[in-house]
Amino acid sequence: MDMDVKIEQSWKNALSAEFEKPYFASMVRFLHQEKASGKVIYPPGSQIFRAFDLTPVDKVKVVILGQDPYHGPGQAMGLSFSVPNGVPAPPSLRNIFKEIESDLGIRMSGSPNLENWARQGVLLLNSVLTVLAGQPTSHGAIGWQQFTDAVISYLSENCSGIVFLLWGNFARQKAALIDPSRHHILTAAHPSPLARGAFFGCRHFSKTNQILISEGKTPIDWQL
Repeated sequence: MDMDVKIEQSWKNALSAEFEKPYFASMVRFLHQEKASGKVIYPPGSQIFRAFDLTPVDKVKVVILGQDPYHGPGQAMGLSFSVPNGVPAPPSLRNIFKEIESDLGIRMSGSPNLENWARQGVLLLNSVLTVLAGQPTSHGAIGWQQFTDAVISYLSENCSGIVFLLWGNFARQKAALIDPSRHHILTAAHPSPLARGAFFGCRHFSKTNQILISEGKTPIDWQL
């Protein structure tokens, strides 16, 4: 990662002011130092901005906000909740699939790779974009939240009719950044098993599609 940030062009234009700010330069330096000292950082550098690369600004219809990347080997791929094919679906993702099956009456293949959602306009955004191997939330305070808050604010101010899915208390706090007169905010418990099933029955997937249709947009094909 260098200051010529390798990110999809529409996002590069939208976020150009963030890339010039001191906190961003400081964060880049910190990540370089961590890597140089032999620490393992997830996801790989080329995938840190994967969510943006797959979902350009003008394609964003839905935002699913996660907290930080998975910290196990081979899991994080730059998309919230998603892991590559061949990697077992983590518990939160399994619960998301259960809710989709019950909400929409469809069968999920079990493929844990959510790139197909991203290509349809679902921005799979983690609030923090990197993590140390085996250490959840280890990069929570290095500057990523300022950056991703700017992403949410930009979408709120410059787009309309986006459906924001905010699951769990951490994500719900981001509602303060979103203009509810321009966008749709759906909140629910986190899909983690720690929430003891409180996520089930939120029906966010059918509700999202109803909203998109009412906005004259193509609904998401959630089936994988």
